[in-house]
Amino acid sequence: MTERFQAISFVASETPEAQAALARLTERYGNADTGVADVIVALGGDGLMLQTLHRFIGTGTPIYGMNRGSVGFLMNEFRERGLRKRLTEAQRSVVHPLSMLALDQDGTEVHAEAINEVSLLRRSYQAAKLRISIDGQVRLGELVADGVLLATPAGSTAYNLSANGPILPLDAPLLALTPISAFRPRRWRGALLPDHAKVTIEVLEADKRPVSAVADHIQIDNVVRVEIEIDRNVDLVMLHDPGHSLDERILREQFGY
Repeated sequence: MTERFQAISFVASETPEAQAALARLTERYGNADTGVADVIVALGGDGLMLQTLHRFIGTGTPIYGMNRGSVGFLMNEFRERGLRKRLTEAQRSVVHPLSMLALDQDGTEVHAEAINEVSLLRRSYQAAKLRISIDGQVRLGELVADGVLLATPAGSTAYNLSANGPILPLDAPLLALTPISAFRPRRWRGALLPDHAKVTIEVLEADKRPVSAVADHIQIDNVVRVEIEIDRNVDLVMLHDPGHSLDERILREQFGY
């Protein structure tokens, strides 16, 4: 079998385990410059994987993660030997990020991309009041809650799952809109939206009830309006070992206890 990936570039978190793995793998396989690499191998946990995907967003370079962190849902098992063969046999998962446009109280617009989710979160002791529109039509006039989030299928097992949102198959053409500790309406448990939907969230009583918008690790404070939609112009490619694809992991998560 012809090996697809010759030039491998390694990135690693700052933990001792990840740095030790980086040194050993570099000695064995070399460490190509990221600008000419055929593949990026990320050594760490899911946090590093998200950072690496953001770092190389728009390049089309595939990312293969090996777990040297505490959480490894997006990562493959760590092994030093046979890496080129594993890369050649790996399965591709292509995901599109969410594009967020946030407007703050000063009138500043901030654009950010999110691979997992965009969250709106209260910043004070008072619950947030939010108005939610889908494709320009108000669907929920007032949500009183700690916040709300919009998750991609890839991100549905992260914060969304912790907030009791649904797990989505990776190839599902859906987004999960999930409230965070909703107070009113009490019975609203969120919604499944088509992935072509444009979601607009307005902050009501923004001075009294300040809200932050968070796109993965990028936070904008004191927002008054946030628009979110899938960015289909960006393909993010992750590689996983056969039998351990992101599809399979998401399926297993649904039957876990």
